[in-house]
Amino acid sequence: MKAPIRVTVTGAAGQIGYSLLFRLVTGEVFGPDQPVILQMLEIKEVLDRLKGTVMELDDCAFPLLAGTVATADLEEAFNGANWALLVGSVPRKQGMERKDLIRVNGPIFTGQGKAIAKVAAKDARVLVVGNPCNTNCLIARRSAPSIPDDRWFAMTALDHNRARAQLAIKAGVPVAAVTNMTIWGNHSTTQYPDFANARVRGEPVTQVITDEAWLKTTFLTTVQKRGAAVIDARGASSAASAANAAIDHLRNVLRPTAPGDWFSAAVVSDGSYDVPKGLVFSYPITSDGRFWKIVPGLKHGDFARQKIAATIKELEEEKAAVADLLPA
Repeated sequence: MKAPIRVTVTGAAGQIGYSLLFRLVTGEVFGPDQPVILQMLEIKEVLDRLKGTVMELDDCAFPLLAGTVATADLEEAFNGANWALLVGSVPRKQGMERKDLIRVNGPIFTGQGKAIAKVAAKDARVLVVGNPCNTNCLIARRSAPSIPDDRWFAMTALDHNRARAQLAIKAGVPVAAVTNMTIWGNHSTTQYPDFANARVRGEPVTQVITDEAWLKTTFLTTVQKRGAAVIDARGASSAASAANAAIDHLRNVLRPTAPGDWFSAAVVSDGSYDVPKGLVFSYPITSDGRFWKIVPGLKHGDFARQKIAATIKELEEEKAAVADLLPA
């Protein structure tokens, strides 16, 4: 049996955390022979609830669960972490503008970034799920300058999955038939789900779904506003699908990408596709199981360029709103 790896999950007593923790120790992510120590971070007020989750984890008798830590202390939670899943964040409340949400969450991710830099493993990788995840990732990354850019991700796998599902429903095919989807930009209503470069059973989407008006309006807005639609329908956020997307992201990074396909993830921009360097921006990504890279050379028409420009603008505005939290 391999030596255990340490996986930190913040906001572990929340709905997403509850949906996520059990799947991290089944072997479906890190492999059937990879033991995992779960290190769970929560605020003091809900530690008792988290202890109940730890009891359930024990009761499952997972062969790969090599230990648990439940704590409100940042350094204890991130100590030796090989993966840090930053799920917890302050949710948006009624009457709160997006810029207010960014300001409230900024200091949380500053502290977590510093703790990761101080005590996490040398190979630590970080996935930010808590919203607004792109800019929260930017804040955490800038607070941990010793950890390279290629170790940081913000989650757009949920948007990616939503987009594939909508195209599959419209085309009347299984979702597995939809490939080469890209979410460009921000995990927000400005994101651009790129139907023009996507494929259905190897054919361009625009040749399979010929309703251009639907693609440019209903499809985009359905994906962009899906989170709000779920809340309206079930009275709670999309916790299970978000946790599932986090699992998908980890597998996408840790396993070789299928030939000819790619996945979506927000990473620190290197200037590709004229996105300003340093922004945490969602791109088409491939992985060989060890290293990932941005897919080059995709073409964009005027419609796509306008949408991508809008999401770049929003991310630059978010960056400006937290400029005082970003170390040089």
